Amino acid sequence: MGIKKVMVIGAGQMGSGIAQVCAMAGYSVTLNDLNEEFLNKGLGAIGKNLQRQVEKERISAAEKEEILANIIPNVELSAAENADLVIEAAVENMEIKKSIFTKLDEIAPEHAILATNTSSLPITEIAAVTKRPGKVIGMHFMNPVPVMKLVEIIKGLATEDEVYKEIEEMTLALKKVPVEVEDFPGFVSNRILMPMINEAIYTLYEGVASAEAIDEVMKLGMNHPMGPLTLADFIGLDTCLSIMEILHEGFGDDKYRPCPLLRKYVKAGWLGKKTGRGFYSYE
Repeated sequence: MGIKKVMVIGAGQMGSGIAQVCAMAGYSVTLNDLNEEFLNKGLGAIGKNLQRQVEKERISAAEKEEILANIIPNVELSAAENADLVIEAAVENMEIKKSIFTKLDEIAPEHAILATNTSSLPITEIAAVTKRPGKVIGMHFMNPVPVMKLVEIIKGLATEDEVYKEIEEMTLALKKVPVEVEDFPGFVSNRILMPMINEAIYTLYEGVASAEAIDEVMKLGMNHPMGPLTLADFIGLDTCLSIMEILHEGFGDDKYRPCPLLRKYVKAGWLGKKTGRGFYSYE
């Protein structure tokens, strides 16, 4: 059975982006979150993104309205009873994800695939709380979702080959590039990216150079579009710390030890762009 109806759980930056690209590809999308305030914020972000596409003449105003009509907001998990695919994009916390997947397993139809947009947590562990581990898979989209082409597709220990193929085909329908990755902490993207960001933070912590100088070296010397400290601010320093802790615990290797300065900033509430202060000030 092909995927026609998609439910996205979480209307934050990632979830709203996933809902947008699914709706643009013609899927019927249910966007779910805990309350209407979160949903309205997510729908507002989608509307702004699409309006920019209209202004750039990439889509027409009529196409924008068609895309928005494909997205149905809903605060009830029970809406999963009609889904062919559920993509969970909630907070990066294993206990919360396990709770969501336990409920989804009871609600979603037998044929439905349950996917998680986790950036670092084990797919196999999430799948183990369901009675359908063969139909659980990782779909790690990159931020910002409408712009970035990559989707890491992560098979858990029990994920069926047919499920992988179906998700791979859907990813191509979204005009994204699917890359198969095994179920290891951080997968590929964050296993490489986060230690680089963490090392940049150590470089600042040890007084080797200023934040601006570190970012300039990586932009001009390594041709990175954005410096690692600026990127950390955009990702969220709490998210960076969480992923480094998952890598440290998962591999048991001190090369993944989070920098004390990263911990200090998170404890201070300096989480980056979203709080107005991180390695740079956004006031």
